[in-house]
Amino acid sequence: MARRLFLLILAVTAELSLNVATAGAVGVNWGTEASHPLPPSKVVELLKSNSIAKVKLFDADPKVLRALSGSNIGVTVGIPNSMVKSLNASRKVAESWVHDNVTRYFNGGNRVRIEYVAVGDEPFLQSYGNQYRPFVIGAAMNIQNALAKASLASEVKVVVPSSFDSFLSKSGRPSSGHFRADLNKTMIELLSFLTKHHSPFFVTISPFLSFHQNKNISLDFSLFKETAQAHKDGRKTYRNSYDLSYDTLASALSSIGFSDVDIVVSKIGWPTDGAANATSPTAEVFLKGLMGHLEKKTGSLLRPPIETYIGSLLDEDQRNISSGNFERHWGVFTFDGQAKYGFSFNHNSKKLVNAQNVQYLPPKWCVVNNNKDLSNASARLLEACAVADCTSILPGGTCAGIGWPGNVSYAFNSLYQQNDHSAESCSFGGLGLITTVDPSVDNCRFSIQLDTSHSSSQNPIFCQRWPLLLLLFLLSGLF
Repeated sequence: MARRLFLLILAVTAELSLNVATAGAVGVNWGTEASHPLPPSKVVELLKSNSIAKVKLFDADPKVLRALSGSNIGVTVGIPNSMVKSLNASRKVAESWVHDNVTRYFNGGNRVRIEYVAVGDEPFLQSYGNQYRPFVIGAAMNIQNALAKASLASEVKVVVPSSFDSFLSKSGRPSSGHFRADLNKTMIELLSFLTKHHSPFFVTISPFLSFHQNKNISLDFSLFKETAQAHKDGRKTYRNSYDLSYDTLASALSSIGFSDVDIVVSKIGWPTDGAANATSPTAEVFLKGLMGHLEKKTGSLLRPPIETYIGSLLDEDQRNISSGNFERHWGVFTFDGQAKYGFSFNHNSKKLVNAQNVQYLPPKWCVVNNNKDLSNASARLLEACAVADCTSILPGGTCAGIGWPGNVSYAFNSLYQQNDHSAESCSFGGLGLITTVDPSVDNCRFSIQLDTSHSSSQNPIFCQRWPLLLLLFLLSGLF
């Protein structure tokens, strides 16, 4: 009898373990490239209230890590691409980095549960060329050695997040998946390193970009719609873009002899602004479809991911937009921690829990003064957009339809909010007017920034895009 009971318990445990392995853990990416980031303590509260148990960071900000201490949230600490070369060149630099950004958070009662160190932020992106690639493996090895020296190698794994364009299939069939030719040698080195240290392969899967770049991928196929036309590959049928991309990756791994490595989808999501079909309702459909798909006990994937990270938690108004204006709008929440749509990470809830007790600047906006001569207003708009975030009024944005001079007011307000309501930032040669009447129109929100002391300076990346912005405005007939 006791033996039968033991076998029954063993069987149930095995089934539960299988279900967990099939679904995998779901976390979020937490980026901080914002002019007025939500205070880290508020973000940690947001993570907890929404039952988010894992978070991936892009750096090792001490304020963020201190806020995560004692939270029991699994953390991936990021190393920026800009540091990869120096970490490759010196073991001492790697040891110093590990001491300052990992070891110190393992001491004491309120430790940070650091699970991974991510070397680089998608350093293999094709647009980067050889800027980072030659130094990544050496940097990862030096970080691994530093963790071993600190007696943390058994607790913290070293990974390298790979970009969505690191693998492909020219035929469009997953079974023909392979890594980019220029990456083959690097990938063999990376996967040999990961396998040796029992670390997973981190990779971005992007149905959104696949949809925009591939005419054979329909929106319904990207959104897990049952009505979408299936894609066949031999005897296998694919009913959504996610499975198609994922199995293309699995084939690429098998093609170089690493079919058994664990996979972590380190970034996946759908933006809500800045491009065609980048809307909140569409993002809601995508994420609900993704979560439902990940929770299935059976599916078309032979080897599902062990973890999946939604990208991202919050919108970031200073992210690099060289790949598209949508880059600043990946958040499940707005910049101030307010849910964009009906969705939940918690099985027991149908909606997200907003950030609580958020502190804003006073309810004031900067708009164009219609009683002035507006012949120079468009030039002033460009001045504002050279510094502030104007992605929502560009073609494909949620505010692109408000027309002129509404778009001028939006640009003026964006700069005014970024500069903490300073009167000078609403001057614009006398064209600006401070008002207490909310100028928001329909779905076009004229935001009020957070009241925080973490304001950053002008974003040099955005300033470099001024000529491109001018061209976009001219082409879209906004003047």
